[in-house]
Amino acid sequence: MTPRERLPPWYEYKRLLNGREVLIRPIRQEDAEVLRAGFGLLYPEEIRQRFLYAIKELTPEAAARLVRPDPEREFALVVSEPLPPGEALIGAVARVAIAPEKREAEFAILVSHFISGMGLGRHLMLRLVRWAKRKQLDRLYGDVLEHNTAMLGLAESVGFHRQIADTPGLVRVTLDLAQQGAAETGATGASTAET
Repeated sequence: MTPRERLPPWYEYKRLLNGREVLIRPIRQEDAEVLRAGFGLLYPEEIRQRFLYAIKELTPEAAARLVRPDPEREFALVVSEPLPPGEALIGAVARVAIAPEKREAEFAILVSHFISGMGLGRHLMLRLVRWAKRKQLDRLYGDVLEHNTAMLGLAESVGFHRQIADTPGLVRVTLDLAQQGAAETGATGASTAET
């Protein structure tokens, strides 16, 4: 068995449609400065679709928070070059956080324009769904800008349903995890054992 076949949990190599190989893995503390540097390469609309409002920079404090998810209630994956954390450029981030005192979690996904349109958004979403199911949650949800048709279409393709959000201009998409079962089987086979 090669070292590549013995990847840690939640690690996976994936070849994109353009032939480039990326590594999908949990976020690491060493990723903070790489995230900050890559933030400046994003289009303003990409930032707004992820954070739901305009942000000019990712502060050191915000980056430090992003790379230290609470292992009991948060999970975050990055799509990076297959290089060590801290050296590898990061092209996508997917996060999920369990709401306090509830059996539900909120997701957020950002795939940069450098690697968008290659199926990574769906792949990452299915990984977040899998994590939420393993936590035995009842529901996964996210708030999406109403004109973000790509994310709305992705969510619906996985089985999410639209609801009216409390904030004008947003759509809440929800997935009942107890009833959802087939979507995760559509994920491409990972070469990793996940825990």
